[in-house]
Amino acid sequence: MFSERERFVEELQQIEDAGLWKNERQILGPQGVVINTVDGEALNFCSNNYLGLSSHPEILETAKSALDSHGFGLSSVRFICGTQDIHKQLEDRVSSFLSTEDTILYTSCFDANGGLFETILGPEDAVISDELNHASIIDGVRLCKARRFRYSHSDMSDLQRCLAESRDARTRLVVTDGVFSMHGDLAPLDEICSLCDEHRALLVVDDSHATGFIGKTGRGTPEHFGVQDRVDIITSTFGKALGGASGGFTSGRKEVISLLRQRSRPYLFSNTVAPAIVMAAIRVLDLIDAEPQRVERSQSNTLRFRQGMTEAGFDITPGVHPIVPIMIGDERQTMEMAEKMNQKGIFVVGFSYPVVPRGEARIRAQISAGHDLDQIDHAIAVFTDVAKELGLIG
Repeated sequence: MFSERERFVEELQQIEDAGLWKNERQILGPQGVVINTVDGEALNFCSNNYLGLSSHPEILETAKSALDSHGFGLSSVRFICGTQDIHKQLEDRVSSFLSTEDTILYTSCFDANGGLFETILGPEDAVISDELNHASIIDGVRLCKARRFRYSHSDMSDLQRCLAESRDARTRLVVTDGVFSMHGDLAPLDEICSLCDEHRALLVVDDSHATGFIGKTGRGTPEHFGVQDRVDIITSTFGKALGGASGGFTSGRKEVISLLRQRSRPYLFSNTVAPAIVMAAIRVLDLIDAEPQRVERSQSNTLRFRQGMTEAGFDITPGVHPIVPIMIGDERQTMEMAEKMNQKGIFVVGFSYPVVPRGEARIRAQISAGHDLDQIDHAIAVFTDVAKELGLIG
């Protein structure tokens, strides 16, 4: 009899045969611009460590001091026995940083998105989502009972259609990534806000790949587009630019945040964010304000890498974000190129189906404020040499 185990083995073999197998490379030490791997030292161009703060000495010291002052963990959820003074301090600090009314902490932004939509929307409502939104938004929307609409990626005419078709809903909520992580493009929040204002719809932005480093002072895509006072709800993470450990949050209108505290299931049934992460996140936000050159360096480094790769002949998605997708298309060629890059000391990963659509395989390079110009130029040179060796560019 064909057992379930055999079925799983066969499915795994199909993944490998199709060139879609995803290897997890071991890092033998802390996250940083230079990392130690099982294959030796490498320059890291595949990390969400956008500001270079993941192993910053002040962040590490703050986290260590939190262990002494507030312990390792709370062993429960906040409304039972797990709210400390520092949790409220971080929520207030995030609200101040983003100019919002209130903030609620989650163990991840995935949980923040998972606990948002079913809490504030019912069957009388409508949720309207960009087709390329993050998996956490998709899963969160699935949990709610609102009518669902999906518009073509960043297509304002199609968003207009969805808003018109949902005009009879009690509440209409538009949700979009601020930055789409596989493409590195920004949602046109100025245009989206105008449509939401016109149709009296709420706007939710998942700004995980923008908080801390996009915008003049790092306040994210709302600041970049000049709409900070027009976005109703922001979800984001501490697991990328803001320290790189874990933890997430939802920030926005105080009534929404209060309702989430009462009814959001991931908040009510998940452990409190660990004290070391909480105090480190506060320190990260302080560093961003105290050292604005980090945001500036992230942006200038990104521009140098994008210009260099374009001049070398690579097909990259245009934009201003440190996520730079290097489009290859063929899954096997993508994995081969990523492997050769790693052999030459540049840490990158190939992305293929189901993370991206079939035929759109790519290497997603990511630039950090921690990179220096020599490291960026070296990476461009290695990318160019490997691509020529594989016949991908002339």
